[in-house]
Amino acid sequence: MFAIEHTGVQPDIIIAAKGIASGLPMGVTIAREDVMDWPVGAHSNTFGGNPLACAAALTTITLVRDGLMQNAADVGQFLRGALDALAERHRLIGDVRGCGLMIGIELVRDRHTKARAASERDALVTAAFRRGLLVLAAGANTIRLSPPLVVTKEQAQTAVRILDEALAEISNS
Repeated sequence: MFAIEHTGVQPDIIIAAKGIASGLPMGVTIAREDVMDWPVGAHSNTFGGNPLACAAALTTITLVRDGLMQNAADVGQFLRGALDALAERHRLIGDVRGCGLMIGIELVRDRHTKARAASERDALVTAAFRRGLLVLAAGANTIRLSPPLVVTKEQAQTAVRILDEALAEISNS
């Protein structure tokens, strides 16, 4: 359910927001009982308790548990493999990293020195956009892929094809 679960770390508190209610305003604090020993009124949140947002959060959690979490793992693994293969064809890719569907592709001018390819990253974002794929710039020289949990392997393959074309374009310019 949470990225922290892949690290072996046992958190005291997890804070979740944004997607927990599929776009409705909701924030959630999750903690062990011995940590949540605050007296009534000692803590609140701006979006806590709205019945519609609570219903949306419960439905979202059900959807995630009943298939979307597994889809994220499966499609994420597929996407990582396809991007690793893409890195073999494009020297501009210095690293592919991430977990599930949150994946970073770091662009470098030289794989040995790891010299950042910031302008190339910006060109890749633009070239992908012109082909219909939205990717996010992250840091100085990385793009971040974070598709929705409902993404299919076919859609992920389309994204990889577009990235392949865009990388070829910027490498030749």
